[in-house]
Amino acid sequence: MTNRRKFVQSLGLMTGAFSASSLFQQAHAADFQQMLDFKQHLSPAQLAEDEDFWAFVQQGYTTSPNIINLNNGGVSPSPRVVQEAVERYNKLSNEGPSYFMWRVLDQGREPLREKLAELAGCDKEEIAINRNATEALNTVIFGLDFKAGDEIIGTKQDYPNMINAWRQRAQRDGIVYTQLSFDFPIENDAQIVETFEKAITPKTKLLHVTHIINWVGQIMPVAKICAMAKKHGIEVLVDGAHTFGLLDFKIPDLGCDYFGTSLHKFLSAPIGSGMLWIKKENIEKVWPLVCNDKPRGADIRKFETLGTRSFPIEQGIGEAINFHNAIGSKRKEERIRYLKNYWTTRVKDVPGVKIHTSFKSAYSCAIAGVSIEGMTIPELDSALFTKYKIHTVGIVWENISCVRVTPHVYTRLKDLDKMVHAITELAAQAKNKKS
Repeated sequence: MTNRRKFVQSLGLMTGAFSASSLFQQAHAADFQQMLDFKQHLSPAQLAEDEDFWAFVQQGYTTSPNIINLNNGGVSPSPRVVQEAVERYNKLSNEGPSYFMWRVLDQGREPLREKLAELAGCDKEEIAINRNATEALNTVIFGLDFKAGDEIIGTKQDYPNMINAWRQRAQRDGIVYTQLSFDFPIENDAQIVETFEKAITPKTKLLHVTHIINWVGQIMPVAKICAMAKKHGIEVLVDGAHTFGLLDFKIPDLGCDYFGTSLHKFLSAPIGSGMLWIKKENIEKVWPLVCNDKPRGADIRKFETLGTRSFPIEQGIGEAINFHNAIGSKRKEERIRYLKNYWTTRVKDVPGVKIHTSFKSAYSCAIAGVSIEGMTIPELDSALFTKYKIHTVGIVWENISCVRVTPHVYTRLKDLDKMVHAITELAAQAKNKKS
């Protein structure tokens, strides 16, 4: 392995994301440190409103000037340095795929696992690297030994892929899948916890909890739900697709048993990257989603037996972690919450406009839903793009009807000003049309 590493380094083809010569170190590290040294007197909340610092961060992205992308809740663009890393590793792979992928790039997974674990605040032996939250959560959903009659409690506001996975298990194995329903926003933790607790029966085995409801951005009181579930001897699976890389937290502090996330949302890792966390003592009892020679083993790596995979994407995650850590988790959370509040507070009192998300920091961060009286959700979503080139996503799901708006750290205030103008103008037009 040593000779192999020396050979690759001598060719100048690869530097690890966590080495002193990483792409982030070469392109950004010194400037980030200088900027933060200059701003060290500011708290994260104060820095959230410092446009000089965030203009510097925005320069790290390559987003199109032709559209205003406010659907980062779906997929976020990666910073330039992450894109360059993926391109570099892709070129390397194609110079000799079997050799450079399996014998060189594959060696980078363990350092990456360590850095993800450091960010998650957990043991590296609890982290599996995969492709997205759906894969991570499906691993647990299909991997636990439930039998006919065992009950799982989720909600109608969970992500469709997860709902369908539990329904599939119900059809295949005869488990009971119970769905609660909430009318968001809710600014009362006890109400949410009590709703879950009242639904528990002697046959309940697991609660499925979405950390941030992807439709409207409601932050769920996961730690409190987990503490309640523990009293009843019930496990909790957390869908953290929209929280990892956004909220400043450590996974073990939630008190859950399983956690899945996508890394291509707020961490801004390459598109098609995800992570699974399983509490160490639970690994042995979860079957891998894809076959492994030790399916009942206690090694977290049994969940990574995917065959040929995108090594460039996987290794590009490292540069995204570097970029994220340079900003700082708490600073990032406060900035994105500030951006959400910036546009929502400016339109909340416009006649005909409704915000479907809490304004309180404990219950929301990046995502917010908006609707205009007199316009259907598809009409509003379409008008925002065709008239103003603002890309959002229309949500019509169960009891939720709104357009979801999600800024990110690269979002400029002038773009949110255009959003405010668009909502105000469309609301006035809808009102005039109605009258």
